[in-house]
Amino acid sequence: MNAKIALQLWSVQEALEEDFFETLEKVAEMGYDGVEFAGYYGKSAAEIKAKLAELGLEVAGSHVSKEQLEADLEAVIAFERELGNNYIICPYADFETKQEWLEFSAELREITKAVQQAGMQFGYHNHAHELEKLNGEIILDALLENVPEMVAELDTYWIEHAGIGVIPFIEKYRNRVPLIHIKDKSKTNKESTIIGEGILDIPGYAKTALDCGAKWLVIEQEAFEEAPLTSVAKGYTYVANLLEGK
Repeated sequence: MNAKIALQLWSVQEALEEDFFETLEKVAEMGYDGVEFAGYYGKSAAEIKAKLAELGLEVAGSHVSKEQLEADLEAVIAFERELGNNYIICPYADFETKQEWLEFSAELREITKAVQQAGMQFGYHNHAHELEKLNGEIILDALLENVPEMVAELDTYWIEHAGIGVIPFIEKYRNRVPLIHIKDKSKTNKESTIIGEGILDIPGYAKTALDCGAKWLVIEQEAFEEAPLTSVAKGYTYVANLLEGK
């Protein structure tokens, strides 16, 4: 299987707060092809771009909050374009009613249009609550139907957590899933764990993602029994070996 492997940097947020550039150096040393950002810790796009070039890391994408997108989309687009990012991803939203989700989808249409006009792609990243049904329809399905130009960054852990078959769900959005979040679930407490040490079908998810056109497998971990940097290094090794058929 051929694909690039990125780290969602939310996984190592404490290390980033302590030393942003040193943490990027450590991620590069692990072997990652790229990183997906979740904040920039006061660094400029030019500074980050130069450091990534030095380390040979690519920008897989960036999570930009709904609030930031609403507050100053023009500034977000300018920063991401200077950084060299191709995928701006809204990581989270939650509403009580179908009408609120419909209004949000209208907002997403306008954001998608503006981002695409700037030469990038816009997407939405799911948690479990978007897999619930409102008026008989899965919320995420409705969002993606209402905004057909928007891509999906499917989070395999949360799809499974919601009790939905991960592989059929990825297949439903074939060629619309350039980034897939690969995350494992602990055998004991159901929190995320080191990739390859949990109970989820990581090989199946990875193969399906690549078969459906994913360009990036994005490793993420949110709960830890070992140091985060140690954990995501092990996760990279597992996925890299998987892609090499080991």
